Amino acid sequence: MSEAQFRRWTAGRVQTLPGPEACAVLEHMFGVDVAALFDAPPSVAPEPAFNLEDEIAMTARDAQSEAAEAAAAVISDTTLDQLRDDVATLARTYTSCAPFDAFKRARELREEAETARGRTQVPAQAQELLIVAGQACALLATAAFDLGSLDGAKRLCRSAALYGETARFDPLRAFAGGTLAYVAYFSNQPTEAARLARQAQMVTGLGDVARRRLAAIEARAFGYLGDPLSAQRALDASQADAQGATDDLHDGVAGEFGFTAERLAMSNSSTWLLLGDGSQAETAAVRALELAAQRPAPQRSVQVVGGAAADLAAARLLRGDLDSAADALEHVWPVPSDQRATGLLARTARVRRALTAERFRGAVLTRELGERIEDFTRMSAQHQLGTGSGPVTALEG
Repeated sequence: MSEAQFRRWTAGRVQTLPGPEACAVLEHMFGVDVAALFDAPPSVAPEPAFNLEDEIAMTARDAQSEAAEAAAAVISDTTLDQLRDDVATLARTYTSCAPFDAFKRARELREEAETARGRTQVPAQAQELLIVAGQACALLATAAFDLGSLDGAKRLCRSAALYGETARFDPLRAFAGGTLAYVAYFSNQPTEAARLARQAQMVTGLGDVARRRLAAIEARAFGYLGDPLSAQRALDASQADAQGATDDLHDGVAGEFGFTAERLAMSNSSTWLLLGDGSQAETAAVRALELAAQRPAPQRSVQVVGGAAADLAAARLLRGDLDSAADALEHVWPVPSDQRATGLLARTARVRRALTAERFRGAVLTRELGERIEDFTRMSAQHQLGTGSGPVTALEG
């Protein structure tokens, strides 16, 4: 056929049907009667007949597919509960395990929480997993600090605070802020430590334990600054009567997120030492040791016992009692090498410096204690692993 003929056919200008051969070819090609092909097009295309059974089947298939996609975007409640319990267990057993082991376990838990968060599209699950990951990150910060990595601890603290902010979980923000203040204190930045502790206290929804911890950290910072009035105010706040307020982290999970009475007494002992008040420091240190002794051995923190004993020794050296200081240090030596954390090493370093005072020079006991403290420090995990650059000097006072 010619091009002109093709254009007439497609333009609708055909008056009569083509020849029989052309009609047969057209009907074979399109499967439609040739008269209908050349007729005027209908004004409205006829709707296909409605088939209820096909409609139901198609709807069922769509629903099944979308339900399967939704199921794939949800994690099991059992998985979420297990992650939550695992983090709580690590927090509650932190004081009885080596910081290096705690660090490895906390890292695993944070990664598991993040993997699960990537699989769920349920907002409530995503928020819970943010909280779990944030708690694991806060424990990572604590372990990094205990291992002497202050820069790493600082970065992890900020990450934990960001988790808390994203999840709208204020107790985690406050805990991370307090730990960040603690890191600043041990980094010889007491003014920054006091600021961070006060800032964390402005977070709402905190229980008595959380506020007691933050006040104690603030008191230490002011003690280092040599500001007795501000330190006393913070000390009073740390020992104020409880109001019955609780929160889901410091009280609900507790453990390393809590702040026991013996830890408070130990912290306040260090504050009194910074202020040069050996009598108050000794009273607080003895109180810490007495409270710790009341706990069953598996629940007793060797770091608190060792730290309080080191403070007690330092307080006794302030009044020139070398023999009593040596007795106090008997509670320090048993601390396992892998649990000799930054805070404890800073306290024993204070004792080592105090032994260099003129009144103790030349004594055989002075030399023995000094050598033993140096061995105690050298065998610590952070020195063996190379994560610490030496005893932190924040307790010089």
